[in-house]
Parts: sequence; structure tokens; C-alpha cells
Amino acid sequence: MECDKAPPIQTDPIGTEESQPQRLQAHRRSYAEHITALAGLTPSIGMGREIADALASIPRERFVSPPPWRIVSPRGDTLTVSCDLAVLYQNVLVPLGAGFGLNNGQPSLHATCLNALAPGKGERAVHVGAGTGYYTAVLAMLVGETGRVDAYEIEPELARQATANLAEFPQVAVHSRSGAEGPLPDCDLLYVNAAAAEPLAIWLDALHPEGQAGQMLLATRKADNSYAARFLCSVRFVACVGAQNAQAERVLDAAFRRGNWNQVRSLFRNDHPDESCWCAGNGWWLSTR
Repeated sequence: MECDKAPPIQTDPIGTEESQPQRLQAHRRSYAEHITALAGLTPSIGMGREIADALASIPRERFVSPPPWRIVSPRGDTLTVSCDLAVLYQNVLVPLGAGFGLNNGQPSLHATCLNALAPGKGERAVHVGAGTGYYTAVLAMLVGETGRVDAYEIEPELARQATANLAEFPQVAVHSRSGAEGPLPDCDLLYVNAAAAEPLAIWLDALHPEGQAGQMLLATRKADNSYAARFLCSVRFVACVGAQNAQAERVLDAAFRRGNWNQVRSLFRNDHPDESCWCAGNGWWLSTR
């Protein structure tokens, strides 16, 4: 994942987890509160507290390549290289390893999106583009032991790492395949961490009524099978294999160039757009009403 602005790198050395366990835990808590605050949340109330608690308890170093850690800009430029754990507990992008061209994602972006999804205890989530499982672990903590998370990762090595990293979460199942192909389990919420040119039918169909599918586009399936929809924020993702369509991509790009994306309010699943249409694809269209 990449976002539009690179955060500054600050140094506040921790050392290693073995040498400074208490200092590291305090740093994780500070990091969690900082991330939730950046996402506009209060880390002591409601979903902000739950997200902060998850971020504070999950060791981010487990989900990235071994040290020295390279912190990168959204364009992939190296900002700093360090063996100190402190560099990981900031709002930064950390590569997942050589050869993947992927990173661990910007924490404040995921906090924003997960707050919008608002996972509840006992709910079932589908996570498409799980990488090595860091945000899958956050999802697992948010749905709790009575919930379920099905995580999909198309890169076999990343899926293997995610399986190992998430072994302590019995409510998580990692699937080493594309999450853009069926079948997918029915779910209360579906979190896509890869760029798609259009909302796939298998994603929308997987949602229970009042479940949500979200990343850049947050769609809520209502009891009458209509969909509320809105865009959350501007982000960049690597392409989701199986969810790309050249014509749909051109149409979507043209719609963003016209602007007014923040006026989108609904998603319709038919081929009959009206004058409120912001963007239309094969069997779906986004409306400003």
C-alpha cells in the first residue's frame, strides 16, 4: 500500500525487544494512540480504543522483513535504514521483503478504514490482500474470539508468512489464493487491500445485509438489497489480480478526473444509470443520490 504523503522519520531509540521489553511496550502504546489520533479517533473511547488496543498489542516487527528495517516513501524511495525497533512504531511504510514490491501499509490509513468498517465482536470478516497478516491480526482482535476472519493472499510466500504470523489467532484462516475469485464465504464485512477498477459482484454478493465492503470505496448493503456508498480517502494500492478491467479502469479514471467523487452516496447493481450517475460499469453504477 502507498499513500500520498510520507511522514517524517523521528528517532527515539528503543533497542531490542529482549533488552528493553518495558520501554518497547510503552512505545507501542504511544504509537497506537498516535495512530488513532491521526485517524481522527479518540484512543480511549469506542472503536478508537479497540483499534488502539490492537495496535498496542501486536508486534509489527513480526510482520515485516528482518532488520535492518528500511523505511520508504510512497514512491519507494528509502527514507532511513535502522536496526532499532523505534522506526517501526511510527506512521510509516515498511517493505515486506525483496521481490514483492509491497509494504506493510500506513497505519493511520488502516485505522481510518477499520473505524469506518466498525467490526463487531462475533462478526465474520473477509480480508482480501492480507500480505503478511498485520492488519488481519487487527481485524481478528476487533471481531474477537467468537468472530471469524478469512484472509486471502495471492503471493504464496506472503501467505505462508501470514499463516505463521497468525497462528495464535484460531479465528483466522489464511487462504493462499486470489480474493477476487469465488467462492467467498458470506461475511459481515469485507476489507480489500488491493486496487480494483470496479466493485466485484462476488464481493458485494458475499455481504450479509448491513455488512460493508470497504477500502477507498465503502459500500453498505441494506436490508432491501440497495447499497449506500461513499469514498473514504485517496490511497494507492498494488493491483488486485483478477479484479482489473481495462475498460472499467478507463471509465473510473475519467470519473475521477471530472471530480465530485465526494458526492457519491449510492451504488446500484443494474445497467440503467440515471442523471445522478457518477460512474457506471458492467452491471453497476455509482450515484450522487
